[in-house]
Amino acid sequence: MNPAIVIPTFHTGRSRRGPRALAASYDHPTPLTKNGELPRCLQSLMKVRGLGQVIILVSAEPGIEIQATEKVLNITAQFPGLNTIVIGTPEHLLIQQRMEQLGLGKMAKEIGLTGYSAVRNLGLVVANVLGFDAVVFLDDDEVVDSADFLQNAMYGLGKLTPKGIPILAKTGFYYNSEGTYLSKSQDKWYNHFWQQGKAFNKWIEKAMRGPRLSRSNHVCGGCLALHKEAFKRLSFDPWIMRGEDLDYMLNLRMYGSDIWFDNKWSLRHLPPASASEGTRFRQDIYRWLYEYRKMEYSRTQIDLLQVKPASLEPYPGPFLEPGIERRIRITALLRSLARPDKSAYRKAAKAAKVEASEYAQANCAKYFEFQFVWPELMARMEGDQILRSALLQSAVRSMPGMDPVRLEQVAAAAGIDPGTTSEIRMNVAE
Repeated sequence: MNPAIVIPTFHTGRSRRGPRALAASYDHPTPLTKNGELPRCLQSLMKVRGLGQVIILVSAEPGIEIQATEKVLNITAQFPGLNTIVIGTPEHLLIQQRMEQLGLGKMAKEIGLTGYSAVRNLGLVVANVLGFDAVVFLDDDEVVDSADFLQNAMYGLGKLTPKGIPILAKTGFYYNSEGTYLSKSQDKWYNHFWQQGKAFNKWIEKAMRGPRLSRSNHVCGGCLALHKEAFKRLSFDPWIMRGEDLDYMLNLRMYGSDIWFDNKWSLRHLPPASASEGTRFRQDIYRWLYEYRKMEYSRTQIDLLQVKPASLEPYPGPFLEPGIERRIRITALLRSLARPDKSAYRKAAKAAKVEASEYAQANCAKYFEFQFVWPELMARMEGDQILRSALLQSAVRSMPGMDPVRLEQVAAAAGIDPGTTSEIRMNVAE
């Protein structure tokens, strides 16, 4: 197979202290004045055997998009051994323009550089346009330890199980800073109604004892491999605040497919400290209430398979059952009494009562409308020569110190005809 590595990276202006839209709040955005964890991630990829194209998606706050892209370009220039293409705001605009030319309309919310799902969808579109038949998602705060990482990522992908079921999507797992794949579950009194870590640990301990590939109830978005037959068929949901990786698994099941867990495929997840755990939990409130309403809505659609919480035990089934709103609200209130981020938890409790429920009710049908047009969109943009050339030109114009040999390498990795690179070189020279 010919996979592309896709790495989203999120950037913030350090001096910006005001509130951000919840959909544009990220766990670990990198301050504009710092390199962050991306160089460490790219350094770890240097030893990976068979590595081809690395696509880096630059998401940034309004007003610093160009500076963030320039910073990422300077970082990638430190790793000339990697075939990297940086996709920032200019490239995103090219894609939107081409979609309009093809009669697909504007979809900046669904396919863009704001929001976890929209960024992942943009990565899928870029990989599709450049002609790759698989995508491997990484996060910029991860470290790859094995030289066989890509080989492990491709293990079984596109093959059939003994029962004849195609494996079109698979996930591995993370080791944390303590060297364990178990969640740092906090069995505290204020988490009595919210035992997410304990439920996850129960599931993964069983999965690790099983066969190498097993049907998964969990997805690590930074250790996720998708065959083109999956990503051309199914998009990520742009209306979910976070947890878009697990949501993708639920979407696959509703549309008749699945994600498989590979207990031999792993990396290390080493994130910096989160700025606000209360804000993160508030996003979780939106996430789980939205997920619950979306699952309820899906049962009214005759063309979708029903996914029942009982089939997702021990995790995440309990978080998709009736009563989730009450459990979330009580947990937020209890944490507001015990955790340092008291104000954010009080806001989270309020959101659980009104805002998050209203958001879920208003938006739970929108994904299915978008998903209806996604396969056609991907089919019409697959290998689009005009957009491929435009993206390559835009990317290489920005690359510091781009030379003809490096340009040929980038073009070859993207599957672009060498004759095109001569034309691009002339345009760059102009």
